[in-house]
Amino acid sequence: MTAKASINRGTNNALQVRFGGYSTAGKKALNQDAFAAHLPKDNSSLFKGAVAAIADGVSSCEDSHIASQTSVTSFIEDYFSTPESWSVKQSVSRIMTGLNSWLYQQNSGLPMHRDSMLTTFSALIIKSSTLYAFHVGDSRVYHYQSGQLEQLTTDHTRTERGRSYLARALGADRHLDVDFSQHDLKAGDLLMLSTDGVHEFLSNKEIKSHLNQATETNLESLARNLIEQALANGSDDNLTVLLISIDQLPAETLDETHRRLTQLPIPPVLKVGNRIDDYEVLEVIFSGTRSHMYKVRDLTSGEIYTLKAPSTNFTDDPVYLDGFVREEWVGQKIDHPNVMKTFKPAREKQFLYYLGEYIEGINLRQWMDDHPKPALEEIRPIIRQAIKGLRAFQRQDMVHQDLKPENIMLNRDGQIKILDFGTVLIAGVSELGTPLDKSIPQGSVNYIAPEYLMGERGSFRSDLFSLAVISYEMLTGTLPFKEQPVKQVSIDNYGELQYLPALHQRKDLPLWMEGCLKKALQPNPIHRYQALSEFIQDFSSPNQTLAQGISKQPLISKNPLLVWKALSVILLAANLLQLANSLYH
Repeated sequence: MTAKASINRGTNNALQVRFGGYSTAGKKALNQDAFAAHLPKDNSSLFKGAVAAIADGVSSCEDSHIASQTSVTSFIEDYFSTPESWSVKQSVSRIMTGLNSWLYQQNSGLPMHRDSMLTTFSALIIKSSTLYAFHVGDSRVYHYQSGQLEQLTTDHTRTERGRSYLARALGADRHLDVDFSQHDLKAGDLLMLSTDGVHEFLSNKEIKSHLNQATETNLESLARNLIEQALANGSDDNLTVLLISIDQLPAETLDETHRRLTQLPIPPVLKVGNRIDDYEVLEVIFSGTRSHMYKVRDLTSGEIYTLKAPSTNFTDDPVYLDGFVREEWVGQKIDHPNVMKTFKPAREKQFLYYLGEYIEGINLRQWMDDHPKPALEEIRPIIRQAIKGLRAFQRQDMVHQDLKPENIMLNRDGQIKILDFGTVLIAGVSELGTPLDKSIPQGSVNYIAPEYLMGERGSFRSDLFSLAVISYEMLTGTLPFKEQPVKQVSIDNYGELQYLPALHQRKDLPLWMEGCLKKALQPNPIHRYQALSEFIQDFSSPNQTLAQGISKQPLISKNPLLVWKALSVILLAANLLQLANSLYH
């Protein structure tokens, strides 16, 4: 098999790869090896990359050829079916867990637990300028770069009585332990996947000698040459080689990024009665320095939408424009009643804007102003809905990163909608090479999770922290930490943030609620809740363990201000006593 493929990003700097492979039964009657490679031609390839896989069915198993063939074909098909927002690692983890479970079930159903479907498996994902390798068994992956040959995988074998056995294989155990590694790529690199019938009979010197001919030789012919060399060296097994040539890597420049983001002009500020692409402005919802929002009616269908357009102040700001384009994309990918939807326009757009669902209601900031001291029963439904919305982000491998009262709407029925997706972290998109510096999300400094200020990557725990700040503020009317300077973008350690107990602001708060908030608001994310569901469980019903943890705290932890005041009084009294004694003597 030989093929050439490329990802077109709308620039000359596309990912271009060539595949070439060959497989033979060798001296055996049945070929139990399998390989496949694919790079789709549609736009989804930009997010998913190029894929190659190789498998070597265990020769002692009756149906291992089915296991190997099923593994490579199902893996590639399923990988391109995973959400574009998912990271490579999450996508592959889900697929390989499913593959292993299916093979294990087939083997478990056999009499005497006789294994029939076992196979090694190695897969490569080439996305942007990064190589992701996944491996189980004794197939191998090699990386040939600048004349140097590196084996990227470790053989999972063990030796007993002078014989070598597989220590790991797909279908062997209920739990699958997969090696994962990540490597930088350069244009001109060559990747080689092989089964043990090849690499056990070739030295690294011989492999390098053949790979040196990659520029002059067709890759399939080169794979054949490697196999013929292994056969000549005495190979008595099935033999398979798959080669991938990295001809060009995507490397979009800042100018190219800006051109891509500004292909459509930013519309002028609109007024009631104005029309844009057959949408009539019925109301100006908001008009500011960063963006403009309008209530519009589709003149063709009569549907009502919110139309959001960027401000012309940001025409030359690619980071802002990238976030604006992301908002539309995220709103189309997440379909959940607690997350604002965005819609694909019925007609081709002539300007840069997006359509969102029209929400009649108020934002949470306004609700908090109207309810300065709400009961727990009023707050719980709001937080419970917010958790459901955040779990929808989590399922898509996304982190909102800018959760605050202004970005949560309540409609007239009390249903909440999370909105504003301009800083959403999308795992699958963040793996793409970009010249834009988005290391620190532009979230509100009083709601942003501390790990961002430490220069660390966000997770669902970051959104949990922001939601806990909102919960604390709804209950107390204040913030759980001293307000940070607006321009502060970093901290040196988590100890700089000192939690202010909610009980100091609201005396009627149950101890277990104080414990819940304190745990969710731990500056270091590893000490927070391990799941969103755990937080909402403790927020909804008493957890006596948390209550006991608060009641048994030393006084300085419960009320440090009171302790310091008491110490100050004691020190003052001691000083006065010392002064009195000196005067007396």
